[in-house]
Amino acid sequence: MLTVETARTWLSLFIEKLEKNEKYLNSLDESIGDGDHGANMLRGANELKVNLTGESSVLLPDLFKLAGMSFIKKTGGAAGLLYGQAFLHMSQALQASSDLLDSLTSGLEGIQKVGQAELQEKTLVDVWSPVIEDIRNKCLSLERINAHVTSTKGFQAKKGRAAYVSEQLNGHIDPGAASCGYFFEAMLEAGVYDE
Repeated sequence: MLTVETARTWLSLFIEKLEKNEKYLNSLDESIGDGDHGANMLRGANELKVNLTGESSVLLPDLFKLAGMSFIKKTGGAAGLLYGQAFLHMSQALQASSDLLDSLTSGLEGIQKVGQAELQEKTLVDVWSPVIEDIRNKCLSLERINAHVTSTKGFQAKKGRAAYVSEQLNGHIDPGAASCGYFFEAMLEAGVYDE
């Protein structure tokens, strides 16, 4: 169930996963050229960590607005804007209802509005969209999240800097998809999703 308490746990677990996997995310990003996706995501995560500590009595929409602004402010590259818009759109949806599916669907709309990405273009959409379908079909699991992340190995990059080196990325997991995997793993572990 999505509550202020479970959302706080969700975001805190996501921060922990980004801390633990910074080097791995950087290594995935090296194929594109930057090698800094993990470091960039960690900057946003650290900002969110500080902000969460300072805010003890916020409402559900406020938590995701806080997350959105933290990532926009501190995370470099496209990731900051994409994650930021996802969280801000979730915040807007949560003002009307605390429905997990509605909020994630709105988050995906935020990502697509900024990134103009569709399925199978080796982006965050390749994890967000099937996860939303799994929630709708009541079959989401850690194994399915991992399968969605791994599926990006077989897609051709068509967006951002990755599109310029698309051929050499064949067989590589998209770094943004990998960090999204941690976001949804944290969601499961926090008890936000219940069939």
